[in-house]
Amino acid sequence: MIQKKICMLGSFSVGKTSLVRRFVATIFDEHYHTTIGVKIDKKIVKTDGGEVTLVLWDIHGEDVYQKMRMTYLRGMSGYLLVADGTRRQTLDDALALNERVVQEFGKLPSLLLLNKFDLTDQWEIDSSQMSKLAAAGWNAINTSAKTGDGVEGAYLRLAQAAQGK
Repeated sequence: MIQKKICMLGSFSVGKTSLVRRFVATIFDEHYHTTIGVKIDKKIVKTDGGEVTLVLWDIHGEDVYQKMRMTYLRGMSGYLLVADGTRRQTLDDALALNERVVQEFGKLPSLLLLNKFDLTDQWEIDSSQMSKLAAAGWNAINTSAKTGDGVEGAYLRLAQAAQGK
């Protein structure tokens, strides 16, 4: 069976771990779980190209004190870049992180997830910013680890793209 390494990238507390848990185990936990280093999960999915095992690398979030080690990304087939819709700065941080990844590894299959869509009344990312993202070639997907909205589809879409790589 084909295996594809998929990395979860973004700032701290954007919901990377919650998205993985929602996708792999269909659960959501209200309590915040800090990722130290890397947590690895697996899930087998079916795509147009057949079954593929996604090896999901949930990498610690970046902040002003701790930058992500690029060595964690070696061998990845694609990545999900996660931002928290309720914190605009996390989108800017995600886009800056993406630039670092592209410089180091070139263009790989990736998706931008705007997480916490269940809290849209608190969002700091507006429609004009979404338009700018679209104009820059991003296909941002609104997700909610809490409700599950957009989660399965995002992973399956990336799996399909990574399988074609």
